[in-house]
Amino acid sequence: MERLSVDYGKKSKLEFAIYPAPQISTAVVEPYNSILVTHTTLEHSDAAFMVDNEALYDICRRNLDIERPTYTNLNRLLGQIVSSITASLRFDGALNVDLLGFQTNLVPYPRIHFPLITYAPVISAEKAYHEQLSVPEITNACFEPANQMVKCDPRHGKYMACCLLYRGDVVPKDVSASIGTIKTKRTIQFVDWCPTGFKVGINYQPPTVVPGGDLAKVQRAVCMLANTTAIAEAWARLNHKFDLMYAKRAFVHWYVGEGMEEGEFSEAREDIAALEKDFEEVGMDSGEGEGEGGEE
Repeated sequence: MERLSVDYGKKSKLEFAIYPAPQISTAVVEPYNSILVTHTTLEHSDAAFMVDNEALYDICRRNLDIERPTYTNLNRLLGQIVSSITASLRFDGALNVDLLGFQTNLVPYPRIHFPLITYAPVISAEKAYHEQLSVPEITNACFEPANQMVKCDPRHGKYMACCLLYRGDVVPKDVSASIGTIKTKRTIQFVDWCPTGFKVGINYQPPTVVPGGDLAKVQRAVCMLANTTAIAEAWARLNHKFDLMYAKRAFVHWYVGEGMEEGEFSEAREDIAALEKDFEEVGMDSGEGEGEGGEE
């Protein structure tokens, strides 16, 4: 990432980052690795799309009836999301959103660049036969915490920006009506310093699926990218896990043995603590805090 920043300073750099799940762990040192890598890439990435394996596991179990999801199941679901986000680069549409458009619309401050991803419909072929997935239905599904790629509750946070990327058989009229319904019926809270706008992308290419895979072939799908202060919950969980181990300096000798300095741990942890505070501050109403600390 550092090298890309130097060589391609003007280009948008987006990353898809798999973050440790609240309950499922594949390595004891996950909290260390996550905080160290976030600290290192924070200034080099323009937008980082976070995904946690537990959220993916739950979606596979609940929506696709897969009792024990494998990495193949998770990756195929993730593939649909990456495909939706990059579809505008590859196909035509009524309202195409390019990568620079993501950055401009989703990132109010350089450090606050961790959009929450929600995708719908995630449905198995068996269920797809008797379910009609209209534009209002899939739009509404995007505001359900169960369809998010990171475990957090947006009802406890405020939205700063929201981008809805539709693909397939979708017309702007249906999208406008669906968003109108969302605004009136759902208690979606936006920060008071930002207009409650939804950036919309429509791409004509319907989602394609792996033949014989878990996901049903559908006519239309939507991927929502929302910059919400609720994602700070993920940082708080991670910071807590880091602190529990670092208080005992557990496993630190492995990193020091590889040439790192212990001070790098403290520096990374302070940076992520500052990031958590940044999210807290941007969620304040204009009258509550004087200026946005740490948001130069």
